[in-house]
Amino acid sequence: MPRLSALRRRSIIVALAASFFSLGALQSHAQAWPNKPIKIIMGFPAGGPLDQHARLWADKLGTALGQTVVIDYKPGAAGAIGADTVAKSAADGYTLLIANTGTMVINPALYKKLAYDTLKDFVPVARTAQQPLAIVVNPAVEAKTIAELLAMARKNPKKINYGSAGAGGISHLVPEMLEKATGVEFTHVPYKGSAPAFNDLIGGQVQFMAESVPQAATYAKSGKLRALAVTSKTRNVALPDVPTMIEAGVKDFEVVGFYGLLAPAATPKDVVAKISDAMKKILEEPAMRDRMIASGADPAFLGSEAFGAFLRAEMPKWAKAVKDSGAQLD
Repeated sequence: MPRLSALRRRSIIVALAASFFSLGALQSHAQAWPNKPIKIIMGFPAGGPLDQHARLWADKLGTALGQTVVIDYKPGAAGAIGADTVAKSAADGYTLLIANTGTMVINPALYKKLAYDTLKDFVPVARTAQQPLAIVVNPAVEAKTIAELLAMARKNPKKINYGSAGAGGISHLVPEMLEKATGVEFTHVPYKGSAPAFNDLIGGQVQFMAESVPQAATYAKSGKLRALAVTSKTRNVALPDVPTMIEAGVKDFEVVGFYGLLAPAATPKDVVAKISDAMKKILEEPAMRDRMIASGADPAFLGSEAFGAFLRAEMPKWAKAVKDSGAQLD
């Protein structure tokens, strides 16, 4: 074998040294993660149900990962602005998205032009909770049960109004699903957010709403509204005396929203696994479970792969609901 020239030998040594240096740098980076604060992007205003949920465990996640976890608010377009921010962020595990049913599986069917693709632009990290809705009415409404509300609607087609946080959102789609399931006809009155919708419901401008249990329970317990039913298969601890829709006579009616944590696509698998494992341990803590259940959200952890399969199964269901409602946004 011909002897290598001194220049050739030197080139090989330099290349090998560079390779080992690069590999060592990558390993050091992976081992060091996280070495700076982690941001969780919130696509909704502070104080809402999703924000309250995230605040329950954000500090604990920071402790588990050994870094500060901060919530960064980028509200607008039913969570789409926050989701787009994360989709375009570096896939390094330092920018995460806390999202709900609307952001992940309703928006893709609702918006003609959406800046992100749920299944392509994100890697699921963990489903954190599932959350039913409650049907609440103004106390002046004569109906004391779902059956009575449906009877009123049958006698007065399109005369019973319901408010929602906006066209195409879950608070709009649940009454639409109820119409399809029972054959009744309501009139939808969309608002720009749940707060103004609740104000008009309390004021009597609309007769009922379907809203997440935490908000609905707060108003029901204060006597400002009356809860008729919850949309989960079993009763909710936050409203223990309120029957399910199935108990109330609407066969097989179960609609449950979800919350989950996602990262930009291409985020390293070991980083995703580290965050997911930390969330699993946090959600298994008895005190955390009690706090979540008391707030109306049921702890419902799914790891990365299972959460991804869940999202793929949910999308066609909500796409049908959006299509049936006729809602469409630019």
